[in-house]
Amino acid sequence: MALLETTKLSKSFGGLRAVSDLDIAIEPGTIHGLIGPNGSGKSTFFNLVTGVYQSDPGSRIVFDGTEITNMPSHEVGALGIARTFQLLRLFSDMTVLQNLMVGYHTHVSYSILTAIFDRGAVQRYDARTTEEMMDLLEFIGLADYAEMPASELSGGQRRLLALGRAMAMRPKLLMLDEPAAGLSPVNVEHFLAIVMKLKEKFGLTILIVEHILKVVMETCDTVTVLDYGEKIGEGTPNEVKDDHAVIEAYLGQEMDDDEVRAILRT
Repeated sequence: MALLETTKLSKSFGGLRAVSDLDIAIEPGTIHGLIGPNGSGKSTFFNLVTGVYQSDPGSRIVFDGTEITNMPSHEVGALGIARTFQLLRLFSDMTVLQNLMVGYHTHVSYSILTAIFDRGAVQRYDARTTEEMMDLLEFIGLADYAEMPASELSGGQRRLLALGRAMAMRPKLLMLDEPAAGLSPVNVEHFLAIVMKLKEKFGLTILIVEHILKVVMETCDTVTVLDYGEKIGEGTPNEVKDDHAVIEAYLGQEMDDDEVRAILRT
């Protein structure tokens, strides 16, 4: 059974249909790529799944056996979906560790009454949480920066922090929105290596939107291609890169197939 499945998922903004009758199934334990030209509906899809946008009537989204169509974002997160953003939304004045603690907040289990009347229990719980978050920072290579304000990190480190904050939510499905944006080739390789280690360690399913096709072609098990809000292709990376309709839509021009394949490989 698919971990995430959408049926006839649609979203209109006035007269513009950003996503149209989109059926996608993401299998557990896989890395699923979502690609397409600018304006093809990729970010809208992310926002519909995570409750940022409300879908049109007739749409259906099911996650891990639970229907989450139009469910509020905080409830979607609590069920096990976490995401990063193309434009990083870190709390710059907070420390690296505090940013991770924000991601963890959906798992805080003590009540307000406990916080008021049993400070000892709260302190023990917070100590365990801090230890868990430090282990995560160690895993992604940011433990030495735990007490540093997020604003002082480099671009690559900020990408890792955003990834760590999403992982602090203990997700089953990790949604990455252009995670390699702005990174040098070396940092892209480093970032992806950490993502793969996290996938293996925590048994993650990953959905990734990425314009760097090399990233998609080398990491994804399945790739879905969107154009004008509709699915125009789906399959393995090799199947997708050989689909002439996908090639025309993605590159926006007629090209010799061999020339296109060379572009996709580089």
